[in-house]
Amino acid sequence: MYPVRRQISPYAARLRCDRTDVEQIIWQALRSRQCDGFKFRFQATIGSYVVDFLCVEAMLVVEIDGGQHEPERDTRRTEFLRERGYFLIRFWSSDVIENRGGVLEAIRLAAIARMAAKKKKTLTQPSPMKMGEG
Repeated sequence: MYPVRRQISPYAARLRCDRTDVEQIIWQALRSRQCDGFKFRFQATIGSYVVDFLCVEAMLVVEIDGGQHEPERDTRRTEFLRERGYFLIRFWSSDVIENRGGVLEAIRLAAIARMAAKKKKTLTQPSPMKMGEG
């Protein structure tokens, strides 16, 4: 897992202050473990990237895309995050405005699915042998 910096970069700090209305809508629904008990961070830094929303325990990144996103840059960013084990889901700002409940439900279900997959992976991995066994 690629480390998530606890200290906020100056860029992330500025993004937190300049959040969009759509980001504010989603943040109000995700903050304080309101989404099935999952802890989300807003404008979290992973490597050199700042992601909109991050649930570390589920390794889930949520991005809200407006007109400022560049497909080539987003592809590099997505590859970077996936290589480090993160699952990324994207929504258009218009999706949030038109179907807030559906977007929040998709985020909730993605977090649950990621945790289930994580548990399954842990359960199916062989446990290391103790000294003297085998």
